[in-house]
Amino acid sequence: MRDSIKKVYKIKSSIGEVWKALVDQSVIDKWGGGPSKMTEAVDTDFELWNGDIYGRNIIVQHESQLVQEWFGGDWAKPSIVTFNLKEEYPYVILQLEQINVPDPDFDDIDAGWDDFYLGPMKKMLENQ
Repeated sequence: MRDSIKKVYKIKSSIGEVWKALVDQSVIDKWGGGPSKMTEAVDTDFELWNGDIYGRNIIVQHESQLVQEWFGGDWAKPSIVTFNLKEEYPYVILQLEQINVPDPDFDDIDAGWDDFYLGPMKKMLENQ
């Protein structure tokens, strides 16, 4: 059973800029995740892609770790998404882990991280 996705991205940017791309709705909207609603406060709700993905921030460690409950479509239970950031100048290593991925959507979600989320975010950050 495939129920988790792991990705590692090496982004030539500052940790502050990568963090903003994860939690600042004006930056999220620039790389294509909008219209969004997001803050970096724990226990707050968020929306990406006009509410197609939604959930709650459950752990927020500024410029280090973001853990979120994600829902999409008719998912019965949340998928847990963890972003860990580590600076290795001049890069930021972004590690993603998503657990409890709904099996019927697994391949689309796996590709979606590269095509619609982390890929466009990396491209935007490296071309500022």
